[in-house]
Amino acid sequence: MSAPAYPAPLGMLKGKTVVVTAAAGTGIGFAVAKRAAEEGARVLISDFHERRLHDAADRIAAEAGCDRPATFVCDVTSQAQVDGLRDAAVAAFGHVDVLINNAGLGGEVDVVDMTDEQWHRVLDVTLNSVFRMSRAFLPLMYARKSGAVVNNASVLGWRAQKGQAHYAAAKAGVMAFTRCSAVEAAEHNVRINAVAPSIAMHAFLAKVTTEELLAQLSAREAFGRPAEVWEVANVMLFLASDLSSYMTGEVVSVSSQRA
Repeated sequence: MSAPAYPAPLGMLKGKTVVVTAAAGTGIGFAVAKRAAEEGARVLISDFHERRLHDAADRIAAEAGCDRPATFVCDVTSQAQVDGLRDAAVAAFGHVDVLINNAGLGGEVDVVDMTDEQWHRVLDVTLNSVFRMSRAFLPLMYARKSGAVVNNASVLGWRAQKGQAHYAAAKAGVMAFTRCSAVEAAEHNVRINAVAPSIAMHAFLAKVTTEELLAQLSAREAFGRPAEVWEVANVMLFLASDLSSYMTGEVVSVSSQRA
């Protein structure tokens, strides 16, 4: 089955301020930043690849027909840089309505061959970054008694795949962190949810994954194809918007996989 047509904007985030991590390139981060801009949000995008970050901002402005998003170069493994991103967002917008924690790092290696550095690097980028970003941004939302956080998890937080122990452990941690932090944030009228995509096709995934594995993963999907990155972004924007006002601590699978 082919992908449906790209959706027309609904104005879901009109007037909202949105911060997205790992938004350079052509992946989910870029897609959700672009869709947020199309939905009327003021957007700040971050990434540690400076050139690609600025290229992404230019593309969003051109493709979404909006003002160029604000940018901030940030390595999410550094609390100092995360704090700098928070301060840049406040300087640009005055406050932050929505935080999209999209940064993540994968790789394929069996447990018996995995080094400490490989294990810690994947967990640092994929799980610890969500903690750092949340610790930096939640006080802003708590002070205003308003806000939404959307974390990017993965179906591998539930399911097994060879060579993915570090990534799956990190994504399972994102899910657990989402549930626990959501209970705390609810006391301040702030919502925290996550998405768990199965497979979303983009250029970087194609570069680091064999055609054979991509074909196998796509064959498991009921539609027989990977998701488009904007199909995942649509669900993230729903969770960021007031349309999901009663949802918190939820992990929404963005998947057509058979049980």
